Amino acid sequence: MTVNHAARRRALAALLEERAVPALLVTSLVNVRYLTGLDSSNAAVLVRADGTATLATDSRYIEAARDLDVEVVESSDVAGGLAAPGTGIEAEHVTLAARERLGEGLVPLGPLVEGLRKVKDEAEIDLLRTACAISDQAFQDVLGRIRPGVTERGVARDLEYRMLELGADKPAFDSIVAAGENGAVPHHAPTDRPLRAGDLVTLDFGARYRGYHADMTRTVGLGAPAAWQRELHDLVADAQRAGRHAVAPGADVKDVDAAARSVVAAAGHGEHFRHGLGHGVGLLVHEEPFLGPSRTGRLEDRVPITVEPGVYLPGRGGVRIEDTLVTRAGGPELLTNTTRELLVL
Repeated sequence: MTVNHAARRRALAALLEERAVPALLVTSLVNVRYLTGLDSSNAAVLVRADGTATLATDSRYIEAARDLDVEVVESSDVAGGLAAPGTGIEAEHVTLAARERLGEGLVPLGPLVEGLRKVKDEAEIDLLRTACAISDQAFQDVLGRIRPGVTERGVARDLEYRMLELGADKPAFDSIVAAGENGAVPHHAPTDRPLRAGDLVTLDFGARYRGYHADMTRTVGLGAPAAWQRELHDLVADAQRAGRHAVAPGADVKDVDAAARSVVAAAGHGEHFRHGLGHGVGLLVHEEPFLGPSRTGRLEDRVPITVEPGVYLPGRGGVRIEDTLVTRAGGPELLTNTTRELLVL
């Protein structure tokens, strides 16, 4: 499918017209890519309420920019060349120093583009589907490397290399491999700790494909699991299933979180589930909406999110199970499909 960047700019233009703001200077590089297709380290785009737009970038990216369906100007001062009194700016992305440099009369606006990005078109979902398929396959391909004596860092390296071999742009984020007691740390950075028989090993990883990010987590066992390990994994699997089943257009994000969190709390582990249930994914690996007990808002159709409950026992280990899925009217579409059963290696 072809991404229609002009339609995205028209949707933003309609929001500007509603607010009686003549134009928005977009300086977030992720938002610039969303609106124009340009992936760069220095660009800005001015989108006007009449639907026209001007993209500014420097000489390193100008040829790529000229292939896009938008007016282009070459400039090293990409934002300064487009700003004018009355122009809206992305308040969350413009520093105080940059605002002073851009001049007087600018209008701070909220996250308009992020609001548009939250609901994905089918072209975006297809890219996410590919990113998730790469992630699933890479996990299957490295299972044979997850054995006693191999280090956390070695497993992470093998996983990331395999994703690249399968066509990923790069890993969606720094992969987490947490063995044994390290599994009690939700965002543990892999170390040279060797894997040992009897460990639970949590792997949190994903591929980035054409800018779109997958995110999945599985916890495996090295050798026959102890009773407490299997019970913990079964609990998290039950919570994850409850969270997935609560995902639907119109669902309150707090209620989706509560569906999973209540399962964990009923088992006496409420204090050991210490983060939100999930988050949106797209051009960023963490973006709106966020699912948690203090979050607000409702899910909409075609919103990709993660569902990732975890239980973490300090000094002993932990379990997390995470899928990327898409909110659909007929029930969520799972994009990561590796089994959620406890794999014993």
